[in-house]
Amino acid sequence: MAYGEFAKIYDELINEDINYDEMVDRIIEICNSYNVELNDYLDIACGTGNVTIRVAKYFKNIYGVDLSEDMLREAFDKFKEARIKGKIICQDMTELSLNKEFDLITSVLDSTNYITDLNDLQNYFNGVYTHLKSNGLFIFDVNSYYKLSEILGNNIYTYSEEEVFYTWENVFEDNLLSMFLTFFVKKGDLYERFEEEHLERAYTEKELEKELEKANLEVLAKFDGYTENDVQANTERIVYVIKKKQ
Repeated sequence: MAYGEFAKIYDELINEDINYDEMVDRIIEICNSYNVELNDYLDIACGTGNVTIRVAKYFKNIYGVDLSEDMLREAFDKFKEARIKGKIICQDMTELSLNKEFDLITSVLDSTNYITDLNDLQNYFNGVYTHLKSNGLFIFDVNSYYKLSEILGNNIYTYSEEEVFYTWENVFEDNLLSMFLTFFVKKGDLYERFEEEHLERAYTEKELEKELEKANLEVLAKFDGYTENDVQANTERIVYVIKKKQ
């Protein structure tokens, strides 16, 4: 399953490219610009909790949801270390059932792209609608169609450090990016090998916004990454700011 053994080294690899502090500063800035109350927060597909624990500083009640128990164990350790009282729940993002509404719901780092079926995408957005307060915000990002098809598609990448070496081979076909990763992780004097396969769907903005409309969710704004810039043809990460239709 995706993010199995990978959970143990996820932070070391992902932190090479992601500035979590800047991301969270921007999320809170957006919340403040729409006068969102900072009470109840839900992070969908929270992974190891890098965003969750940072946003948690601003909110009273914290929830993190992810399907991977391995990733949630890492998140739990971070909650404990940061002395954050929150609820970590193993749940499919397309089947949200928390019996609670939130002022802010986030789903970051292209988690939405991992939903490859349109019916599942609709269930996901419907679940967000159910769990979002009337004056709350849903902020999520996607890898753009351009990024998955032109930047990552049909390319091979390698990463080499003393403790970790991996190859990342991508195949883009029928709007789907298949990612085949082979890892060699140092254990003592030897290297342990394991493999991961990940699948992301490339959605056009039109496709996403059609499904949001069906779920009675309104697009307030969209940005080129976690900036104030407008989306361009070569934007690689699109950030959506969403609310319930009134």
